[in-house]
Amino acid sequence: MSKRVAVTGSSGLIGGALSAYLEKRGDEVVRLVRRTPRDSTEVQWDPSSRELDPTALRSIDAVVHLAGAGVGDHRWTPAYQREILTSRVDGTTAIAGALAQLGGDVRLVSGSAVGFYGDRGDELLTEDSEGGTGFLSEVVRAWEAAAEPARAAGISVAHPRTGIVLAASGGAMARMLPLARLGINGPLGSGTQWWPWISLRDTVAGLAFLVDHPDLTGPVNLVGPSPDRQLDLARELGRQIHRPALLPAPAFGIKLVLGGFSDEVLTSKRAMPARLAEAGFVHQDTTLASALRAVLADA
Repeated sequence: MSKRVAVTGSSGLIGGALSAYLEKRGDEVVRLVRRTPRDSTEVQWDPSSRELDPTALRSIDAVVHLAGAGVGDHRWTPAYQREILTSRVDGTTAIAGALAQLGGDVRLVSGSAVGFYGDRGDELLTEDSEGGTGFLSEVVRAWEAAAEPARAAGISVAHPRTGIVLAASGGAMARMLPLARLGINGPLGSGTQWWPWISLRDTVAGLAFLVDHPDLTGPVNLVGPSPDRQLDLARELGRQIHRPALLPAPAFGIKLVLGGFSDEVLTSKRAMPARLAEAGFVHQDTTLASALRAVLADA
């Protein structure tokens, strides 16, 4: 059965790909946008107000809420850290409040991130693992908590804790690929930190899976079937484009260039998609080699 799905963040990497995927399979997508709507498929909202007219979500079967300031888009000044936090909490508060007022049988897939777990070394992390420490851990706690009004009203809510999305047009790979083609693609820091990668197409398929499975509630790690160390990713990328992965980027240099965001590049999160696997989700890209081939095919 086709669904009517509202999507926030539809102009972003993941939101745009998800909207196209849903429409291709026959769903109707309603995009929540901040600007003046261009046609009947768009609805205007102002997430900073923390309010949304519930009638905007009338006759909606599901909402996928992905809007928020990009964590890697700017240096983490105190002002930008506030924007990272408030853009997520304000938007989620608006969506959850509107759904709580509207009521009915609707599904909310409200974005989250593996940043919840903090720096955990070699520890295997599932949805049952405790949260970590650090700025993004605190952001994720507040972000997920902002959906509480919807949960309290009986709405089915899932939080996809997304990992490092591998895509040619955005995210980490958009920065790594040009450097890799120049042969500047070695370890970042020690290179031994676990990176919980997931291909863009599996990210999109996983979000659609959550739309279709309202019984799957709470946190869901949206990551590949097995994480790899950062140096393994660099080496595999170098192998596929026939470039060496030799030149290291020392931790102090990364911190100098990226500021606070360097913690997310240098920290280790060995997150596993336990709940997705238990629910029967099947990844298309089960290995790093497969995921990077998909990236390079789109580059």
